[in-house]
Amino acid sequence: MYIVRFLSFIFLFNFCVLNGFSQHSDGMSTNLPNFYKTRIHFGFTISGNFTDFRIHTVKNSSFPDTVIDATRYQIKSVYTQGQPGFALGIVADLRIHEYLRLRFTPNISFASRSLQYTMQNSTHDSTKVFTKIVESTFLIFPLELKLQSKRMGNFSAYVIGGGGLALDLASNKRTSSVGDGNQLDDAVKIKREDYFYSAGGGVDFYLPFFKLGLEIKILNGTNNLLYKENSIFTKSVDKVNSQMVVFSITFEG
Repeated sequence: MYIVRFLSFIFLFNFCVLNGFSQHSDGMSTNLPNFYKTRIHFGFTISGNFTDFRIHTVKNSSFPDTVIDATRYQIKSVYTQGQPGFALGIVADLRIHEYLRLRFTPNISFASRSLQYTMQNSTHDSTKVFTKIVESTFLIFPLELKLQSKRMGNFSAYVIGGGGLALDLASNKRTSSVGDGNQLDDAVKIKREDYFYSAGGGVDFYLPFFKLGLEIKILNGTNNLLYKENSIFTKSVDKVNSQMVVFSITFEG
C-alpha cells in the first residue's frame, strides 16, 4: 500500500509540473542553452525513499519452534513491511557523449523496515506476533550512466542505470522488538555491506539559473544481508535482500 501511494504521488507531481511549464512557457526563450557544453556539472539532491526487504523463507516444514510460558509455539509465517525514508546527497555529472553522462551521486539515506513473525501453538488456539524493526543509516555510492533525449526547449527526458555500494552504519545496532511479550527479544542482525544494481528514469527542466531534475529509480541489493545466529528468527529465514525505491529532486548548476 505504501509503495502504491508513493508512486501515485510521483506521477501526480510530475503531471502538475509538466502542466505548469507548458502553460507558462512562451515557446521562444531557451534557458541555459550551453548547459551540456560544459564537461562536468555539480549539484545536490533531496530524495524520498521506500525501503523494504525481499525475503526467502525456509520450507514450512522446517520452521523452528520455541517454548513460551510452558507452551510450544511454531513459526507459521514471516512477512516483511517497508517504510518511507529520506536522503540527502551530492551530484557529480561527467559528459561522455552529447547525450550520455556518467553520474556519481553519493548520499546519506535514512530508512526503516520490519520483519513480522506469526507463531501458533499445536492446537491453533493461541497466536503470538513478533515484529522486528530494522532501522538503517546508509552511505550509498551509486555510479550510473544517464542516457538523455534531445532537448525540447527547456525540457528533456532520460533513462538511467548502473550500480554501486551501500554501507549500513547502523548494522551492528540491536533491532527493536514489538510483540505479545518479552519472552523473545533476540535481534535480527543485518550485515554492513551490500552491492546493488539500479535502473530508472526522469525528466529535466532547464530554468534560468539551474537545471531541475525529477527522477525515480529502484535499487536492488545482491548480497544476502542476514546475519545467521542461533535464533528462532534467523533460523526461519534463508535469505534477505534489500530493495529501495527512490524519488529524487536534483539541482544542478
